[in-house]
Amino acid sequence: MKIVVASAGHAAPHAGWAAIDELADLLVHYLGATLITPRRADTGWAERLLAGRASGWAPLDCAGGDLLIVVAHAPQDLSMIDAIANCRGKFGRIVGWVTDSYFAAGFGRALSQYDAITVTAREDMAHPQARHGLAVHHVYQGIDGLAWAPPVDGARAIDLIGFGRMPPSYHAHFAARFHPASSPHLYLHSPLGNVTGPTVHLERGMLFKLLHHSRIALAFHLFVEPQGQRPRSMMVTSRWLESLLAGCVVAGKRPVSTMADDMLGWDGATVELADAPEDAADQLRQLLAMDGVLHQQRRRNVREVLIRHDWRHRIVDLCGHFQLDVPPALRADQQRVLALADQFGP
Repeated sequence: MKIVVASAGHAAPHAGWAAIDELADLLVHYLGATLITPRRADTGWAERLLAGRASGWAPLDCAGGDLLIVVAHAPQDLSMIDAIANCRGKFGRIVGWVTDSYFAAGFGRALSQYDAITVTAREDMAHPQARHGLAVHHVYQGIDGLAWAPPVDGARAIDLIGFGRMPPSYHAHFAARFHPASSPHLYLHSPLGNVTGPTVHLERGMLFKLLHHSRIALAFHLFVEPQGQRPRSMMVTSRWLESLLAGCVVAGKRPVSTMADDMLGWDGATVELADAPEDAADQLRQLLAMDGVLHQQRRRNVREVLIRHDWRHRIVDLCGHFQLDVPPALRADQQRVLALADQFGP
């Protein structure tokens, strides 16, 4: 079977989507597929319309095959199939993985060309199914545990780490409390070198090394002091899985959703901080004094993420939904993930 995986992430890398780009790479690896990377067109809408291409994607040469798997960051990215002339005629089946599936307005006309898609929240299944009548399956986001799990008992010199979007009032109080020389605690924030560009995937290794050396990682759902104009959801984003897999205790404001209850469903998976940032800083100081408790929780967090959320478990689910045989190498590596989980204790 000739399988092609389409993912725009490698053409325009972004730190927030790095975990999803890794899914595309793993699909290529285990399915023996070819990777294509559609690019957004540089021309304006009017120029594309005059040229007969209103899709917004630069033309991409692709001979086709038996199956096209589209790895989409958001519903609007499903339109990347428009980069391939006569895409529907070139492939026997077209299926898609959609990450930010809560953005219902993003499901456009391209969806009618798909045979099936997956969404990351159960409540997101109804809209695309009703609109186009295609098969819609539910598969949660994952993470590459074999690549990013920490040493079993590594030293952790960073007390508190915050990366990516941080609520400004919490950050200001934590900085005022922990940055002075008189504080015994180290608060590291904004460690990402480049959010976009060709070094994103290289610097991902740096981020995980920092997380491996951190005791507590901060994470807040998207409705805490929202910034910018963008759709929002109570979804479990990459930072939660990244921090937990790296062996951090995760503190902040947990999403209030079925997804969060399902994905973070073990004792101590998250620590809920107070609404008042100054009180939250006091909580963190108390938590940092409980080193034995932190150590045991960190080990459990790694184990639970490996057992529940490694990408290999998700790819097995995708094989079932898309009627694909599970490759022996995938089964073998799935067992490696579970063996690694056992190293972090029962």
